[in-house]
Amino acid sequence: MTPLRFYREVVAELRKVIYPGRTELITYVVVVLVFVSVMTAIVASLDFGLTKLVLQIFG
Repeated sequence: MTPLRFYREVVAELRKVIYPGRTELITYVVVVLVFVSVMTAIVASLDFGLTKLVLQIFG
């Protein structure tokens, strides 16, 4: 495959992409931020709880 053919195929595939509009993009960003915040809170609380438990058992 020549570099020129590769470039043409990449451009052809990029033309097929449907990019989200402004409102969709904002919605996606908010969903991701909320999800990451919730997962961070869960992991942090598990870490805190397990740390307290280990310190009570071994500490």
